[in-house]
Amino acid sequence: MKQLHLIIKGRVQGVGFRYFVQMIAMENQVTGWVRNKADGTVECMAVASSETLRVFIEKVKKGNRFARVDHIEIKESEPEELFSSFKVIY
Repeated sequence: MKQLHLIIKGRVQGVGFRYFVQMIAMENQVTGWVRNKADGTVECMAVASSETLRVFIEKVKKGNRFARVDHIEIKESEPEELFSSFKVIY
């Protein structure tokens, strides 16, 4: 298991992007959370196997039809916490 901390930049707020990320995570058995940040980016913590996270990132990069993902900063680490699900944090 690996943990990825993502900062997603682009048109990712006000377009249903967090719920899109949650749906992709749940479809791919990724646990963690996603939330909006005050600077207009979206932050995500994702925990899964390396291959599952690779697929997850590829789908997140595409975004939903209203979003535009310009860049994703990715920091990888060993899981600090095991999550039981994937949540949208407010």
